[in-house]
Amino acid sequence: MPNPAAGLCLSEGQKLELETLARNGNTPQKIALRCRLLLLAHAGVANRSIAQQLTLSRPTVLALRSAFAKDGIAAITGIRRRKRRAKVLTPELEQRILEATLKTRPGDGSTHWSVRMLAKHLRISRTIVHRVWQRHDVQPHRVERFKLSNDPRFEEKVRDVVGLYLNPPDRALVLCVDEKSQIQALDRTAPILPLRPGLPERQTHDYKRHGTTTLFAAFNILNGKVIGTCQPRHRSREFVKFLNHLEK
Repeated sequence: MPNPAAGLCLSEGQKLELETLARNGNTPQKIALRCRLLLLAHAGVANRSIAQQLTLSRPTVLALRSAFAKDGIAAITGIRRRKRRAKVLTPELEQRILEATLKTRPGDGSTHWSVRMLAKHLRISRTIVHRVWQRHDVQPHRVERFKLSNDPRFEEKVRDVVGLYLNPPDRALVLCVDEKSQIQALDRTAPILPLRPGLPERQTHDYKRHGTTTLFAAFNILNGKVIGTCQPRHRSREFVKFLNHLEK
């Protein structure tokens, strides 16, 4: 029988923490193994017996006991206390984050800042950047488009059109007419396979081109119905033909 080793001295807090880590199913196996090793050492089990029970070598057991005596729980988990103090979100830091986001761009040619890029640039955590962006509803990755009109009567014309939609004349049928040209007429090289239980609709990745088409459409403001036709060409006579279709 091997000689019993001197019991490893553990405080009640250390023993409870090791037992909790060893029983927790989310603890990595190598950390749980180290916890069981130290608990056996605390119970006075010989180093050779610990090595046999845990399928380890005796030098490994000795090395872990020595590391625990020097660093405590950090020797088990590998987690060391930070020597530097984490940055706290102050009004000045929040203003720096906003100014960098709104007034600067990354130097590597990127179109906008990401959380990680800005955090690295300012040498802060990405959590702080994300918190500031959420607080001020800043979303650098999103882009919205707009167009300005040079027509001096633009506002007057908009009021006339919107007013007609909102308050049409009595017994009048209001239709919103528009056109979409240069629509590609594409067709798959094989018939589309229909939807089936457990399978989505399937289509081939390649297609055949059949030129372009022009869509003329009218939206009925009263009932929401859309009337539309496709024409092979985009000329005034095709548009007049569509207007005659609407009149019928």
